[in-house]
Amino acid sequence: MTHFSFKTVGRTLLRLLVAIIFLLPLVWMILASLYPPAAPLPTSLLLLPVNPTLANYGRIFQILPLLRFSLNSLLVVALAVPITLLISSWAGLGMARLPQSSQRRWIVISLAVLMVPGIALWSTRFLLYRQLGWYDTLWALIAPAWMGTSPFFVLMFYRAFRRIPAGIYDAARLDGAGVIQTWWLVALPMAQATAVAVALLTFVLYWGDFLSPLLYLRTGERYTLPVALQTLQQLSRSDWSLMLAAAVWTMLIPVLLFLFLQPVFNRRQKEV
Repeated sequence: MTHFSFKTVGRTLLRLLVAIIFLLPLVWMILASLYPPAAPLPTSLLLLPVNPTLANYGRIFQILPLLRFSLNSLLVVALAVPITLLISSWAGLGMARLPQSSQRRWIVISLAVLMVPGIALWSTRFLLYRQLGWYDTLWALIAPAWMGTSPFFVLMFYRAFRRIPAGIYDAARLDGAGVIQTWWLVALPMAQATAVAVALLTFVLYWGDFLSPLLYLRTGERYTLPVALQTLQQLSRSDWSLMLAAAVWTMLIPVLLFLFLQPVFNRRQKEV
């Protein structure tokens, strides 16, 4: 019993230490954003300013239309995440139901596509978006979602669906379920953890995407938050507290989303 208690306490302390290590940069960023405007950041361990202020959070909205950029980012992820989940899960289920030899072939193809550098697709995507009329629109930012965003997400769903016993698919087919019904009523509920993971990874990918808005958007009103941060850096290069306040605003929604989904992670961990 004593050995078990020491083991539990040691594991808890280790988790707490890891959490502190990862949270320390975030805490420093929040505290540094409370420094007075144009004040130099501390060079010592004094994190909290003598006279903390929230003035920087008001200034970022005066300098840039940050609310509009935030709405653009929210619109992009609101469209890209469900489309990615739909396409990648369909592709993953299709791969999982193929014969063994065909599965290996498509895995090799997915890995090969995954190794293609993104820079090799910039010019091709630019010409394609111009032909489709998507250039300088938010559709150019979510276009990769129509292909599942990344082969990695397809492989994640493939692995999840591949672990479901074949007898369950056969039973669904004998009950008269079609392909869509099997995907929606059988496969997807059993791969809930994978769906949540893919949704979070997709959210982070599109929320922090800086190159796509820079390459495929021309109108400033359609820019997203990463471009807004770069613009703010060019306007106030030496005002670090102001830029950190904008960074805190940018990370606010992802952190709230993670906290909101924490019960799902805890429930899945207990089931495992």
